[in-house]
Amino acid sequence: MSTKPTLKLPRGALSKKRRPAKHWIWGHHAVVAALANPERKSKRLLVYPDLLPDLLPILDAMDIPPAITEVRKADIDGMLPEGAVHQGYALECNLRPELSLGQFLAQPQDQRRLLVALDQVTDPHNVGAIWRSAAAFGASGLLLTERHAPNETGVLAKTACGGLEVVPPVRVRNLSDSLESLIDKGYRVLGLAGEVETRLNDLEPADLNVLVLGAEGEGMRQRTRQTCTTLVRLPTRPPIEHLNVSNAAAIALYALSSYA
Repeated sequence: MSTKPTLKLPRGALSKKRRPAKHWIWGHHAVVAALANPERKSKRLLVYPDLLPDLLPILDAMDIPPAITEVRKADIDGMLPEGAVHQGYALECNLRPELSLGQFLAQPQDQRRLLVALDQVTDPHNVGAIWRSAAAFGASGLLLTERHAPNETGVLAKTACGGLEVVPPVRVRNLSDSLESLIDKGYRVLGLAGEVETRLNDLEPADLNVLVLGAEGEGMRQRTRQTCTTLVRLPTRPPIEHLNVSNAAAIALYALSSYA
């Protein structure tokens, strides 16, 4: 690694008062996945000295590796939001490129595709957890609206545990219009709603599926519900009638992944 020198900073050299307004992601899985993603432009890597050797194979494979700074805990804490669970890794990088729906549909696609669409799910922890499940069960993309949906943050990337680098974000202006476009392309749009009779596991397999998830408590908006081709529920048992949206997403994605 002699061609990629590191710089050791004195303790406390990077204080919160001097923290620049730049994009950081943190956590072992999030940083490793971002470094391995050629769509990311990695600028600066902060890492504990004893953790750096594990990253050398990834860094050596990069065309343009980031500047590397070996840091102590006080230094890396000062660069990140208070309470960030960084595990000794932080990466300054560009935001994950987002696709329009048209760009997504123009890409070469597998015969079987599974998309996740979020209708006003705003909590970055929930969105990150859904992203992680989407990656685990082979989703092709995550549909987010321009409003009422979070942008990429370090918290979201950390919770996604690397899933953000695997499942591309597809940003749309109007969710219902986008779902209608997908229906026109042959997709079956499944809205998760706890009060309906049809169970997800009662459905026949289909190659093209969109799983729509609504906000905690409020669920999907009325127009979104009306746009779905089918409303389905998970067969939970009393006294538990509803699951957290990220837990429901994981179960539904697992159920759909056998034919998506």
